[in-house]
Formats: sequence, structure tokens, C-alpha cells
Amino acid sequence: MNSDLISATVLAAKYGVSRQTIVGDIALLRAKGEPIISTVNGYKYQKKESRYHGLIACQHTIEETRLELETIVNMGGEIEDVIVDHSLYGQLVGTLGISTLHDINDFMSRAEKGNHLLLSSLTQGIHLHNIACNGEAEFLEIKKKLSELGLIYLG
Repeated sequence: MNSDLISATVLAAKYGVSRQTIVGDIALLRAKGEPIISTVNGYKYQKKESRYHGLIACQHTIEETRLELETIVNMGGEIEDVIVDHSLYGQLVGTLGISTLHDINDFMSRAEKGNHLLLSSLTQGIHLHNIACNGEAEFLEIKKKLSELGLIYLG
């Protein structure tokens, strides 16, 4: 799991309050503009960083999801989110914060064991990812490798 994340349960135990109190307080802080990112594994304070951020458009099968995620992480990228354009709701965003192989294993395990559908299943596998990495050259290498693997959306 991403070491920057802390769960509501851990915060509740630390401060002697209920998990729901933490969830509510975090929601209030976010509403006031605090840059707190919420993921299924916990909360993360979004620091201003000097990392490069790039957006990629992908399309692949559910079976190729692990390959996509591992390629990005193994090349130094962090998958910040997944975005799909839904015909009814518009843009749907799922915060991922995947930066390690452990994060990938956790995500894939929850998806498989919980019998969940990926957001990209709503759009025939087409989706976007915001990727954070050390620079534009690294981002372009990630994009190139995904293209070689046939995982980039070509339109």
C-alpha cells in the first residue's frame, strides 16, 4: 500500500473518535479547499510537487489491466486516477494512487474478489489516466511502451 496513505480507521484510533467522525471531518476539510485525496486505502494530503504530470488515453481488455498498471509502475510512474466519459453522468473519475506493485496487487485482488467492474467497462475499455513521474521524457517512454503493448487508445 502507498505509504503516504492513512485510513480513517487508523486516524480514529489515534484520536479516540469514531471512523465516521473522521470521514465527516475530512469531508468538511475537503469542502473548505484542503487538498486531501481520498482513495479506497485511505487519505493523502496532496503536496505541491515538482513531478511531471501527463494524461494518457488507453483502451484494453479487463484481462490486460494488470499489464497496463505494472508497465506504468515498473517504469517509474504513479497512476493517480482513472477517468471515463459516461453518456449520462459525464466525466467519472476514480482516484487510484497506485505507485507500487503492492498497490497493484491490492487493487486487482479487490476487483477480482469483490467481482467489481472497472470504470472502463462502461466505455468499451476506453479510459484516461493521469500519470505522475520524474519528467516528460519518462512519461513519453511510458506512453511509448504502452503503445508497443497495444494498450493506447488510437481512436
